[in-house]
Amino acid sequence: MKIIYDGIINSLQRTGGITIYFKELVTRLPERYFDWYSYDVKLGDIGVDGIELKSRLLERYRDFSIKNVSDKSPDIFHSSYYRLPKFDIPIVTTVHDFTYEKFINGPAKWVHSWQKNRAVNNSDLIICVSENTAKDLQTYCSISSEKIRIVHNGVSEKYHSITTVTSYTNKVIFVGARGGYKNFDIAVKAISKTPHLELSVVGGGAFTSKELSLLNHYLPGRYHGLGRLSDEALNEAYNSAYALLYPSSYEGFGIPILEAMSAGCPVISVNVSSIPEVAGDAAILVQKPTVDELVDGLLAVESERSKLIGYGMKQAAKFSWDKCYQETLDVYKELNK
Repeated sequence: MKIIYDGIINSLQRTGGITIYFKELVTRLPERYFDWYSYDVKLGDIGVDGIELKSRLLERYRDFSIKNVSDKSPDIFHSSYYRLPKFDIPIVTTVHDFTYEKFINGPAKWVHSWQKNRAVNNSDLIICVSENTAKDLQTYCSISSEKIRIVHNGVSEKYHSITTVTSYTNKVIFVGARGGYKNFDIAVKAISKTPHLELSVVGGGAFTSKELSLLNHYLPGRYHGLGRLSDEALNEAYNSAYALLYPSSYEGFGIPILEAMSAGCPVISVNVSSIPEVAGDAAILVQKPTVDELVDGLLAVESERSKLIGYGMKQAAKFSWDKCYQETLDVYKELNK
């Protein structure tokens, strides 16, 4: 069985859930089972009905051509970002979330939604990374449940408890993107009302001037921009942190929740989308991402810390990339009978 991956995701993001997902799959597949192809030829900018579409936006949606494939008899095509092959072959598509459909406006949303619908409707089987994403898929794309397979993401073994870390700091970690539905501004305001705590911000790029203004107004001297951390460094940060604050209004899965739990870090998040599916009863889940509810969650960590750590490690152990790989392989075999 030969699986063809197009590798487009590597040119779109260096880090992130989708990049992690395909990296973990490919590193587990025996080399004889897959080929991974980059697509480096650039497109020019074009205009559609008076709207300029930049080449970077178009690049992610270009179809994959057989001329790039040295093995002319692959068994399955699995695009890393909603592309279709220009040759006849069984197709698997993984759907990670519906962020564009829910939160993005303008040409980026239109192009993304069109291509996602096109990809899933032309796929033989569709992998969804959570039950919630599968429900969104049926809502936005009208796909029959018979084509859908639920395969949860995993969590890296690089996240674990460090026995030499015997105490925790007053640092609350906020990890990843900070725009819009991630509710970074609400997190900052909530921590401002818990004066014994400080904020450590991981990843998400450099602070914007607006974010710096927000931080300096609400948390002067109480925030730390840690930048992008390696898995090992982030694991250490989780091990010594007071908690992970993850107040997102929507997630297709939520890998950071499992990473923090695996490292013995209490998690505060929101009872929406896939988050309760991933966190189970092992996190403090507020009903709405408001300042007051997040403050209550932050304060509750002190009395519930031991329980949250224990439950969190048990919950995270339910997910692994080995399990994700095996279940994905089962999907491939289903098409390759």
